[in-house]
Amino acid sequence: MSGRKDWNGIGEIVGKARIKLIGKTSQDLEEVCKQIVEIAKTTGVDIKGPVPLPTRRLSVCTRRSPCGDGSDTYEHWEMRIHKRVIDVAGDERTLRSIMRVRVPENVQVKISLE
Repeated sequence: MSGRKDWNGIGEIVGKARIKLIGKTSQDLEEVCKQIVEIAKTTGVDIKGPVPLPTRRLSVCTRRSPCGDGSDTYEHWEMRIHKRVIDVAGDERTLRSIMRVRVPENVQVKISLE
């Protein structure tokens, strides 16, 4: 078999899942992280995280005047992209319940199994 898998006391195969959350607002990310941590605690699996990753700042500077005449005035726009990583070691039942979590529109979830 590819990948490392362990057996727990019940006899089910336990795998690792890395959940990566990406969003524009940190409040929405924290809400989703809190739901995932609650599910992991109720099922009794090991969890690491949420680990905050560096925030990416996307900035755009534009000139205010559309024609180019007048004084040089600029507008600065910025969008921040926040990221969190959660490692969950759990069985299939735990991962299915994590996949049912309600996620806002501006949050992306990427789940990779190891």
